[in-house]
Amino acid sequence: MARARKPVVLAAIAAAVVVIGAALYWFKPWTLWTDETVREELPTAAPEPAKGQSPNASSAPPSPKAPRTVATGQFVSHEHHTAGTAEILRLADGSHALRLDGLDTSNGPDLHVWLTDAPVKEGKAGWGVFDDGKYESLGKLKGNKGNQNYVLPANLDVNEYSSVSIWCERFSVSFGAAELSPV
Repeated sequence: MARARKPVVLAAIAAAVVVIGAALYWFKPWTLWTDETVREELPTAAPEPAKGQSPNASSAPPSPKAPRTVATGQFVSHEHHTAGTAEILRLADGSHALRLDGLDTSNGPDLHVWLTDAPVKEGKAGWGVFDDGKYESLGKLKGNKGNQNYVLPANLDVNEYSSVSIWCERFSVSFGAAELSPV
């Protein structure tokens, strides 16, 4: 009788190992206890040369102009506590960047930064709305804490987007979002 149960027990142990391994891979629970802090400076772009002047003609390089904030918003929490500020900046060369300033959220699997046209709703009502409409992924979240910049695509019309979401692509849920208000 004991010999007949041995293959069943071994199969159950093997199945449990596979299930636990898959769960660890999928949920990555250790990310809840680890932080990745990013400390990027404000983005800058080289100023355009004066009319009639070639880019290499000046003896001293002109200092870059500071970026100008065109929209800003405060993060609200969704699936995880999230705080900080999101800003759309217009750089000296006319390009745009998204700046996350003082970001503080949980780490997690497969987090991305999205510009969206969805309204920001507080609490559970806002968890899953950001993939319902128009959105633009700016790439993986560089870190769950600190200051970071994301270059916006040149052909992107910033006026078509009204919010930023820290989006967990693995579970299709927002960790937190900021409604952008024009400045």
